Amino acid sequence: MPHCLNKQPTSIYSPRTCTLQQVTDLTPQEKLFRLLLDNGLRLNHSPGQFLQISIPGLTEAPISIANAPTRGPEFELGIRQAGTLTNAMHQLQAGDRIGIRGPFGRPFEMEHLRGKDLLLIAGGCGLAPLRSLIQYCQDRPKEFSSVQILYGARSPDDLMFKDDLEAWRENPHLNCQYSVDDSPAESCYDGRTGLITDLISTLSFPARNSCAVVVGPPPMYRPVIDQLRRLGLTEKKQIMLSLERQMRCGIGKCGHCAIEHLYCCTDGPIFWLEEIEHLRGAL
Repeated sequence: MPHCLNKQPTSIYSPRTCTLQQVTDLTPQEKLFRLLLDNGLRLNHSPGQFLQISIPGLTEAPISIANAPTRGPEFELGIRQAGTLTNAMHQLQAGDRIGIRGPFGRPFEMEHLRGKDLLLIAGGCGLAPLRSLIQYCQDRPKEFSSVQILYGARSPDDLMFKDDLEAWRENPHLNCQYSVDDSPAESCYDGRTGLITDLISTLSFPARNSCAVVVGPPPMYRPVIDQLRRLGLTEKKQIMLSLERQMRCGIGKCGHCAIEHLYCCTDGPIFWLEEIEHLRGAL
């Protein structure tokens, strides 16, 4: 690790070093990285925020934080193998070090979510950033009226956080359901199949006191929003979305993640639906 990453950072442009504590396979494409800051400090993030991670000699990449701040000084990143930096991350082992900047971004608006009936919806690798909010709900169950979790993946092999999914299903404070789009005949999977919208259509809950949080690939957003509106979530501040669109610098300087007048990295990545639904390219 070059000396520049070992210095105490003096600005948001300077990375802090952290050490990998554990690396776990999630799916054939994704791994979970547990890290700890070398300076011994807590990350002090909020659910929904992200980090800029770096490896010397390579570029940076924005990665959502996958665990709640209630879980101690260690923090976790669920990373899909998708490019030069993430490919390099997948070669790392416990004891290796990387640089991070952040946490950055607008988090989930916890003050508004408290006391509500929550519907937390994730598709694909969107479960990684939503996991930070789910864990927070686990650790502080009295702050929420009820919590329902819906998760959809492409296939059984693509299901992330399988141990967590089973633990959430057994948790008396959570109602967790998940499904896959399709299951090969040779698969041992015996759970539900179908689209995430099929799970939503079966729900019954008090819409007036409800708030939905949706995190996943862009193509799922419009059909999910349509289903939520059919269930009665039609008021302002009832549907919250995560838009992680081509973020690069993390601090609103490069303009790479702009959607009209908004920057996903600073104005988001968490938005209320009414803030972005009429913006070109947002949904």
